[in-house]
Amino acid sequence: MLASREKYLNADLFQEKMKLKVKEDKKNRMIVEIHGETHSFCNALKAELWNDSHVKVSGYRIEHPLVGIPTFIIETDGKESPKKALQAAANRLKKESDKFKSAFLKGVK
Repeated sequence: MLASREKYLNADLFQEKMKLKVKEDKKNRMIVEIHGETHSFCNALKAELWNDSHVKVSGYRIEHPLVGIPTFIIETDGKESPKKALQAAANRLKKESDKFKSAFLKGVK
């Protein structure tokens, strides 16, 4: 059991790139599907997007809980593109995840 626990703890988050499908890309509005993700990641991303003062709308929906693909809607005030807001939010989440992983690994030693 210890070997599998160590394997889990040492797994890197964000190793693979996400598959995104842009449905709409306008100056102030972007609609994008995030394939392979669930409410866990989408809720964190939505919350992180709200930390950006230029983001006016941040939300998503999953039509079916078992087979649905999350569809994100991001709208900005025009001073920042939705794409830049999305990239910045994802980068901030990555940093937070790295901090959590480091603290967690220190705590379980």
